[in-house]
Amino acid sequence: MSNSKLVLVTGVTGKQGGAVARALLEKGHRVRGLTRNVDGAAAQAVAALGVDLVTGDFGAPDSLSTATTGVDTVFAMSTPFEAGEAAEVAQGKAIVDAAVAAGVDHFVYTSVASADKSTGIPHFDSKWEVEQYLASTDLDWSVIAPVYFMENLFFGQNLDALQTGSYPLPLPADLSLQQVAVSDIGAFGALVVDRKDEFVSRRVEIASDELTSERTAVVLGQLLDRAVEHYEVPMDQIRAFSEDFALMYEWFIETGYSVDIEGLRTAYPEVGWCRFADWAASVVPSALAEAERSAGA
Repeated sequence: MSNSKLVLVTGVTGKQGGAVARALLEKGHRVRGLTRNVDGAAAQAVAALGVDLVTGDFGAPDSLSTATTGVDTVFAMSTPFEAGEAAEVAQGKAIVDAAVAAGVDHFVYTSVASADKSTGIPHFDSKWEVEQYLASTDLDWSVIAPVYFMENLFFGQNLDALQTGSYPLPLPADLSLQQVAVSDIGAFGALVVDRKDEFVSRRVEIASDELTSERTAVVLGQLLDRAVEHYEVPMDQIRAFSEDFALMYEWFIETGYSVDIEGLRTAYPEVGWCRFADWAASVVPSALAEAERSAGA
């Protein structure tokens, strides 16, 4: 590919980073993957796809300097779920600073939809702080802001619940929730890298589908050929686990995402934009089978 770029992807061993890396490779770009452990199983799996791994840590500026040197684009994500929101902000600023020092041509950051709307949700606010810092630099930047991940279906004990005919979510049965498939984040991210000029200084919120908890349960029941019913998890249980998550789900109930899904499908058809039913059919049966094998091991 004549316009092949060298793209540094942070979080390359995770679901989102891995999806971005795969989509970039499919488009003919070269991918440098930042990871703390290049010898780990997840790192070796992406290396087998053609990712050039580099050891790096957000808390080690020298490693970020090495990782960003010579790259055309940085595709970065950050997380508060390891060390908190302040650490996420520090991580985001560190990789931005490294990109500035390295003279990177384009910086793409994945945030979260509605982070710019003063939601009061801690992990939304921390990402918004990183966004603002990025926009204050001289970098050519783009922000991708996805909604709730379809892959959250696999969080915690959800697979165990599905096996017993329950779809647990702390939302009313008739409330619609916008969701995105991680593969769509990867495909859209690669599109933003490809078409830099179209996306510079833009913040684009993305979602793949929207459906109620009740409808989600029906779709899963049809897929698994068994009765699946939505169970509204009491918010007190969520709050006991995480105040951050409780605030997020309460915001879903009171306000919620408002991404123009059909507009995205029209403007960027090449992404594919998974319907939940199609996504579930492609991944849920195998995930349940693996869970059953693990339980029997």
